[in-house]
Amino acid sequence: RNQRELRYLVTPGNVLVSLAKVVSEEPPGAARIQLPVGEDAVQSPPATLRKPRLLVLVVGETARAASWGLNGYARQTTPELARRNVLNFPHVSACGSSTEVSLPCMFSPWGRANYDQKAIRGHESLMHVLQRAGVATLWRDNQSGCKGVCTGLPFEDMRTQAGPESCRGGRCYDGMLIEGLAEAAERQRGDQVVVLHMLGNHGPNYFERYPPAFRRFTPTCDTSDLGRCSRDQVVNAYDNALLYTDHVLATAIDRLQALSDYDTALLYVSDHGESLGEKGLYLHGMPYAIAPAEQLEVPMVAWFSDGWRRSMGLDTTCLQRQTAGEYSHDHLFHTVLGLTDVR
Repeated sequence: RNQRELRYLVTPGNVLVSLAKVVSEEPPGAARIQLPVGEDAVQSPPATLRKPRLLVLVVGETARAASWGLNGYARQTTPELARRNVLNFPHVSACGSSTEVSLPCMFSPWGRANYDQKAIRGHESLMHVLQRAGVATLWRDNQSGCKGVCTGLPFEDMRTQAGPESCRGGRCYDGMLIEGLAEAAERQRGDQVVVLHMLGNHGPNYFERYPPAFRRFTPTCDTSDLGRCSRDQVVNAYDNALLYTDHVLATAIDRLQALSDYDTALLYVSDHGESLGEKGLYLHGMPYAIAPAEQLEVPMVAWFSDGWRRSMGLDTTCLQRQTAGEYSHDHLFHTVLGLTDVR
Protein backbone atom coordinates (compact mmCIF):
# COMPACT_ATOMS: atom_id res chain seq x y z
CA ARG A 1 0.00 0.00 0.00
CA ASN A 2 2.78 2.43 0.90
CA GLN A 3 5.28 1.39 -1.81
CA ARG A 4 3.14 1.42 -4.91
CA GLU A 5 6.13 1.17 -7.23
CA LEU A 6 6.56 -2.49 -6.29
CA ARG A 7 3.52 -3.47 -8.34
CA TYR A 8 5.37 -2.46 -11.50
CA LEU A 9 8.28 -4.79 -10.70
CA VAL A 10 6.27 -8.03 -10.44
CA THR A 11 6.96 -9.95 -13.63
CA PRO A 12 5.09 -11.19 -15.64
CA GLY A 13 2.06 -9.79 -13.77
CA ASN A 14 3.04 -6.20 -14.58
CA VAL A 15 3.03 -6.93 -18.33
CA LEU A 16 -0.26 -8.84 -18.29
CA VAL A 17 -2.12 -6.29 -16.18
CA SER A 18 -0.84 -3.37 -18.26
CA LEU A 19 -1.85 -5.12 -21.49
CA ALA A 20 -5.36 -5.75 -20.18
CA LYS A 21 -5.70 -2.10 -19.19
CA VAL A 22 -4.53 -0.87 -22.59
CA VAL A 23 -7.07 -3.09 -24.35
CA SER A 24 -10.00 -2.15 -22.08
CA GLU A 25 -9.39 1.57 -21.61
CA GLU A 26 -10.85 4.32 -23.77
CA PRO A 27 -8.52 5.60 -26.54
CA PRO A 28 -6.52 8.76 -25.71
CA GLY A 29 -7.86 12.16 -26.59
CA ALA A 30 -10.58 14.46 -25.33
CA ALA A 31 -12.79 13.06 -22.61
CA ARG A 32 -16.01 11.56 -23.94
CA ILE A 33 -19.15 13.58 -23.27
CA GLN A 34 -21.42 11.86 -20.76
CA LEU A 35 -24.71 10.67 -22.21
CA PRO A 36 -27.85 12.05 -20.56
CA VAL A 37 -29.98 10.20 -18.01
CA GLY A 38 -33.59 11.08 -17.27
CA GLU A 39 -34.07 13.80 -19.89
CA ASP A 40 -37.78 13.95 -18.99
CA ALA A 41 -37.13 14.56 -15.27
CA VAL A 42 -39.42 17.13 -13.62
CA GLN A 43 -40.45 18.08 -10.11
CA SER A 44 -44.05 17.18 -9.37
CA PRO A 45 -45.63 18.92 -7.59
CA PRO A 46 -43.52 22.03 -8.26
CA ALA A 47 -41.49 23.40 -5.37
CA THR A 48 -43.16 26.83 -5.61
CA LEU A 49 -46.16 25.53 -3.63
CA ARG A 50 -44.22 25.04 -0.35
CA LYS A 51 -41.16 26.04 1.65
CA PRO A 52 -37.91 25.09 -0.14
CA ARG A 53 -36.18 21.87 0.93
CA LEU A 54 -32.48 21.34 1.62
CA LEU A 55 -31.23 17.75 1.57
CA VAL A 56 -27.64 17.22 2.72
CA LEU A 57 -26.32 13.93 1.35
CA VAL A 58 -23.16 12.92 3.21
CA VAL A 59 -20.97 10.35 1.47
CA GLY A 60 -18.78 8.69 4.08
CA GLU A 61 -15.38 7.16 3.43
CA THR A 62 -14.28 3.70 4.61
CA ALA A 63 -16.79 3.53 7.47
CA ARG A 64 -17.84 -0.07 8.09
CA ALA A 65 -21.12 -1.27 9.58
CA ALA A 66 -19.37 -3.68 11.95
CA SER A 67 -17.83 -0.79 13.94
CA TRP A 68 -20.89 1.51 13.91
CA GLY A 69 -22.18 2.14 17.43
CA LEU A 70 -25.83 2.44 16.37
CA ASN A 71 -25.55 -1.07 14.89
CA GLY A 72 -24.77 -2.61 18.28
CA TYR A 73 -20.96 -2.49 18.17
CA ALA A 74 -19.41 -3.22 21.58
CA ARG A 75 -18.05 0.35 21.69
CA GLN A 76 -20.32 3.35 21.38
CA THR A 77 -18.65 5.01 18.39
CA THR A 78 -21.79 7.09 17.63
CA PRO A 79 -22.70 8.70 20.98
CA GLU A 80 -23.85 12.03 19.51
CA LEU A 81 -26.04 10.51 16.81
CA ALA A 82 -27.58 8.28 19.48
CA ARG A 83 -28.92 11.47 21.10
CA ARG A 84 -30.44 12.75 17.84
CA ASN A 85 -33.72 11.58 16.37
CA VAL A 86 -32.14 9.60 13.53
CA LEU A 87 -33.18 6.52 11.59
CA ASN A 88 -30.39 3.95 11.49
CA PHE A 89 -30.23 1.28 8.78
CA PRO A 90 -28.04 -1.61 10.04
CA HIS A 91 -28.09 -3.80 6.91
CA VAL A 92 -26.75 -1.82 3.94
CA SER A 93 -24.32 -3.15 1.32
CA ALA A 94 -21.98 -1.15 -0.90
CA CYS A 95 -21.69 -1.30 -4.67
CA GLY A 96 -17.95 -1.93 -4.42
CA SER A 97 -15.03 -2.19 -2.04
CA SER A 98 -13.32 1.00 -3.23
CA THR A 99 -14.25 4.63 -3.85
CA GLU A 100 -13.30 4.32 -7.52
CA VAL A 101 -16.04 1.73 -8.01
CA SER A 102 -18.65 2.65 -5.41
CA LEU A 103 -18.95 6.40 -5.89
CA PRO A 104 -19.96 6.44 -9.58
CA CYS A 105 -22.06 3.29 -9.05
CA MET A 106 -24.13 4.60 -6.13
CA PHE A 107 -25.05 7.75 -8.07
CA SER A 108 -26.08 5.81 -11.19
CA PRO A 109 -29.36 4.07 -12.12
CA TRP A 110 -27.46 0.83 -12.92
CA GLY A 111 -26.13 0.08 -9.45
CA ARG A 112 -24.61 -3.28 -8.55
CA ALA A 113 -27.65 -5.27 -9.72
CA ASN A 114 -26.97 -4.24 -13.34
CA TYR A 115 -23.34 -3.25 -12.97
CA ASP A 116 -21.77 -1.95 -16.17
CA GLN A 117 -18.68 0.17 -15.59
CA LYS A 118 -18.61 1.73 -19.07
CA ALA A 119 -22.31 2.60 -18.94
CA ILE A 120 -21.97 4.10 -15.45
CA ARG A 121 -18.96 6.24 -16.34
CA GLY A 122 -20.29 7.10 -19.78
CA HIS A 123 -23.59 8.53 -18.52
CA GLU A 124 -24.67 11.39 -16.31
CA SER A 125 -25.43 10.77 -12.65
CA LEU A 126 -28.19 11.37 -10.13
CA MET A 127 -26.78 14.89 -9.65
CA HIS A 128 -27.37 15.78 -13.29
CA VAL A 129 -30.94 14.45 -13.17
CA LEU A 130 -31.67 16.63 -10.12
CA GLN A 131 -30.15 19.72 -11.73
CA ARG A 132 -32.16 19.15 -14.92
CA ALA A 133 -35.38 18.88 -12.91
CA GLY A 134 -34.76 22.23 -11.21
CA VAL A 135 -33.21 21.02 -7.93
CA ALA A 136 -29.97 22.95 -7.40
CA THR A 137 -26.91 20.83 -6.58
CA LEU A 138 -23.58 21.47 -4.93
CA TRP A 139 -20.69 19.04 -4.33
CA ARG A 140 -18.39 19.94 -1.41
CA ASP A 141 -15.30 17.73 -1.43
CA ASN A 142 -12.68 16.78 1.16
CA GLN A 143 -11.52 13.74 -0.77
CA SER A 144 -10.23 12.90 -4.23
CA GLY A 145 -12.97 14.51 -6.30
CA CYS A 146 -16.36 13.24 -7.43
CA LYS A 147 -15.12 10.61 -9.95
CA GLY A 148 -17.24 12.15 -12.74
CA VAL A 149 -20.44 12.19 -10.68
CA CYS A 150 -20.62 16.01 -10.64
CA THR A 151 -18.94 16.84 -13.97
CA GLY A 152 -20.05 20.29 -15.12
CA LEU A 153 -21.98 21.01 -11.90
CA PRO A 154 -21.21 23.36 -8.97
CA PHE A 155 -18.19 21.99 -7.08
CA GLU A 156 -16.17 23.21 -4.09
CA ASP A 157 -12.82 21.73 -3.13
CA MET A 158 -12.95 22.50 0.59
CA ARG A 159 -9.27 21.71 1.04
CA THR A 160 -8.38 24.95 -0.73
CA GLN A 161 -10.35 26.91 1.89
CA ALA A 162 -8.95 25.19 4.98
CA GLY A 163 -6.53 26.82 7.39
CA PRO A 164 -3.55 24.95 8.89
CA GLU A 165 -5.49 24.29 12.09
CA SER A 166 -8.02 22.22 10.11
CA CYS A 167 -5.46 19.90 8.51
CA ARG A 168 -2.94 17.25 9.50
CA GLY A 169 -0.51 15.19 7.49
CA GLY A 170 -1.48 16.91 4.24
CA ARG A 171 -5.18 16.03 4.67
CA CYS A 172 -7.94 18.09 6.26
CA TYR A 173 -10.56 17.29 8.90
CA ASP A 174 -14.14 16.74 7.72
CA GLY A 175 -15.53 19.39 10.04
CA MET A 176 -14.77 22.05 7.44
CA LEU A 177 -17.37 20.49 5.11
CA ILE A 178 -20.16 21.98 7.22
CA GLU A 179 -18.54 25.38 7.62
CA GLY A 180 -20.52 27.98 5.70
CA LEU A 181 -23.16 25.40 4.76
CA ALA A 182 -26.05 27.81 5.42
CA GLU A 183 -24.36 30.54 3.39
CA ALA A 184 -23.76 28.12 0.52
CA ALA A 185 -27.46 27.23 0.54
CA GLU A 186 -28.46 30.89 0.55
CA ARG A 187 -26.41 31.50 -2.61
CA GLN A 188 -28.53 29.08 -4.64
CA ARG A 189 -32.05 29.31 -3.16
CA GLY A 190 -34.92 26.96 -3.96
CA ASP A 191 -34.83 23.19 -3.46
CA GLN A 192 -31.27 21.90 -3.12
CA VAL A 193 -29.20 18.76 -2.67
CA VAL A 194 -25.76 19.40 -1.19
CA VAL A 195 -23.28 16.51 -1.17
CA LEU A 196 -20.55 16.44 1.48
CA HIS A 197 -17.81 14.03 0.37
CA MET A 198 -15.87 13.08 3.50
CA LEU A 199 -12.31 11.91 4.05
CA GLY A 200 -13.74 9.87 6.91
CA ASN A 201 -11.75 6.78 7.91
CA HIS A 202 -9.48 6.63 4.87
CA GLY A 203 -6.54 4.43 5.81
CA PRO A 204 -3.94 3.53 6.63
CA ASN A 205 -3.42 6.86 8.43
CA TYR A 206 -6.51 6.57 10.65
CA PHE A 207 -4.71 8.57 13.36
CA GLU A 208 -4.70 11.65 11.10
CA ARG A 209 -8.45 11.64 10.48
CA TYR A 210 -9.53 13.21 13.78
CA PRO A 211 -8.47 16.11 16.02
CA PRO A 212 -6.61 15.26 19.26
CA ALA A 213 -9.80 15.74 21.33
CA PHE A 214 -11.26 12.57 19.77
CA ARG A 215 -8.33 10.32 20.72
CA ARG A 216 -10.41 8.47 23.31
CA PHE A 217 -9.54 4.84 22.60
CA THR A 218 -5.85 4.25 23.32
CA PRO A 219 -3.16 3.27 22.57
CA THR A 220 -3.44 4.10 18.88
CA CYS A 221 -1.48 3.17 15.78
CA ASP A 222 0.23 6.43 14.85
CA THR A 223 1.96 5.34 11.66
CA SER A 224 0.91 4.46 8.13
CA ASP A 225 2.83 1.18 8.43
CA LEU A 226 0.14 -0.95 10.07
CA GLY A 227 2.58 -3.85 10.36
CA ARG A 228 4.37 -2.00 13.13
CA CYS A 229 1.20 -1.84 15.27
CA SER A 230 -0.89 -4.38 17.14
CA ARG A 231 -4.39 -5.03 15.85
CA ASP A 232 -5.83 -3.34 18.97
CA GLN A 233 -3.88 -0.16 18.20
CA VAL A 234 -5.16 -0.14 14.62
CA VAL A 235 -8.76 -0.66 15.78
CA ASN A 236 -8.45 2.10 18.40
CA ALA A 237 -7.29 4.64 15.80
CA TYR A 238 -10.04 3.55 13.41
CA ASP A 239 -12.74 3.84 16.10
CA ASN A 240 -11.52 7.31 17.08
CA ALA A 241 -12.01 8.40 13.46
CA LEU A 242 -15.58 7.06 13.62
CA LEU A 243 -16.16 9.11 16.77
CA TYR A 244 -15.19 12.19 14.81
CA THR A 245 -17.49 11.28 11.91
CA ASP A 246 -20.30 10.92 14.46
CA HIS A 247 -19.51 14.42 15.76
CA VAL A 248 -19.47 15.97 12.27
CA LEU A 249 -22.83 14.38 11.38
CA ALA A 250 -24.44 15.42 14.67
CA THR A 251 -23.17 18.99 14.23
CA ALA A 252 -24.54 19.06 10.67
CA ILE A 253 -27.94 17.95 11.96
CA ASP A 254 -27.93 20.70 14.62
CA ARG A 255 -27.12 23.35 12.02
CA LEU A 256 -29.80 22.11 9.65
CA GLN A 257 -32.29 22.10 12.53
CA ALA A 258 -31.54 25.78 13.09
CA LEU A 259 -32.29 26.81 9.48
CA SER A 260 -35.72 28.42 9.49
CA ASP A 261 -35.92 29.22 5.76
CA TYR A 262 -35.80 25.55 4.68
CA ASP A 263 -37.29 22.19 5.46
CA THR A 264 -34.14 20.14 5.99
CA ALA A 265 -32.98 16.53 5.93
CA LEU A 266 -29.71 14.62 6.09
CA LEU A 267 -28.82 11.23 4.62
CA TYR A 268 -25.46 9.60 5.41
CA VAL A 269 -24.05 6.47 3.79
CA SER A 270 -20.46 5.27 3.48
CA ASP A 271 -18.95 4.37 0.11
CA HIS A 272 -17.42 1.07 1.32
CA GLY A 273 -16.14 -0.60 4.45
CA GLU A 274 -12.74 -1.72 5.76
CA SER A 275 -10.94 -4.84 6.94
CA LEU A 276 -9.23 -4.50 10.31
CA GLY A 277 -7.42 -7.80 10.61
CA GLU A 278 -10.29 -10.21 10.02
CA LYS A 279 -8.99 -13.27 8.11
CA GLY A 280 -5.61 -11.53 8.09
CA LEU A 281 -6.87 -8.72 5.84
CA TYR A 282 -6.46 -4.96 6.30
CA LEU A 283 -7.74 -1.91 4.39
CA HIS A 284 -10.07 -2.38 1.41
CA GLY A 285 -10.23 -2.79 -2.36
CA MET A 286 -10.62 -6.56 -2.70
CA PRO A 287 -12.39 -7.65 -5.92
CA TYR A 288 -16.14 -7.53 -5.31
CA ALA A 289 -16.68 -11.25 -5.88
CA ILE A 290 -14.33 -12.19 -3.06
CA ALA A 291 -14.45 -9.07 -0.87
CA PRO A 292 -15.27 -9.86 2.78
CA ALA A 293 -18.37 -8.49 4.47
CA GLU A 294 -16.28 -5.98 6.44
CA GLN A 295 -15.43 -4.20 3.16
CA LEU A 296 -18.95 -4.27 1.73
CA GLU A 297 -21.32 -3.64 4.68
CA VAL A 298 -21.67 0.07 5.47
CA PRO A 299 -23.59 2.33 7.87
CA MET A 300 -26.52 4.47 6.74
CA VAL A 301 -28.43 7.07 8.76
CA ALA A 302 -31.30 9.42 7.89
CA TRP A 303 -32.64 12.47 9.73
CA PHE A 304 -35.66 14.65 8.85
CA SER A 305 -36.72 17.96 10.36
CA ASP A 306 -40.28 18.35 11.59
CA GLY A 307 -41.00 20.63 8.64
CA TRP A 308 -39.72 18.09 6.13
CA ARG A 309 -41.83 15.32 7.67
CA ARG A 310 -44.96 17.46 7.54
CA SER A 311 -44.24 18.72 4.02
CA MET A 312 -43.76 15.21 2.60
CA GLY A 313 -46.33 13.54 4.81
CA LEU A 314 -43.68 11.11 6.06
CA ASP A 315 -44.87 8.50 8.55
CA THR A 316 -41.64 8.10 10.52
CA THR A 317 -43.15 5.39 12.73
CA CYS A 318 -43.77 3.32 9.61
CA LEU A 319 -40.33 4.20 8.28
CA GLN A 320 -38.71 3.15 11.56
CA ARG A 321 -40.20 -0.32 11.13
CA GLN A 322 -38.57 -0.54 7.69
CA THR A 323 -35.04 0.22 8.89
CA ALA A 324 -34.28 -3.42 9.73
CA GLY A 325 -34.62 -4.48 6.09
CA GLU A 326 -31.85 -5.31 3.62
CA TYR A 327 -30.75 -2.28 1.57
CA SER A 328 -27.89 -1.30 -0.70
CA HIS A 329 -26.35 1.54 -2.67
CA ASP A 330 -28.77 0.55 -5.44
CA HIS A 331 -31.57 2.22 -3.45
CA LEU A 332 -29.88 5.62 -3.30
CA PHE A 333 -30.72 6.89 -6.80
CA HIS A 334 -34.48 6.47 -6.48
CA THR A 335 -34.63 7.35 -2.79
CA VAL A 336 -33.13 10.79 -3.45
CA LEU A 337 -35.45 11.33 -6.42
CA GLY A 338 -38.38 10.49 -4.16
CA LEU A 339 -37.21 12.83 -1.42
CA THR A 340 -36.98 15.68 -3.94
CA ASP A 341 -40.29 14.92 -5.74
CA VAL A 342 -38.45 14.32 -9.02
CA ARG A 343 -40.25 12.03 -11.45
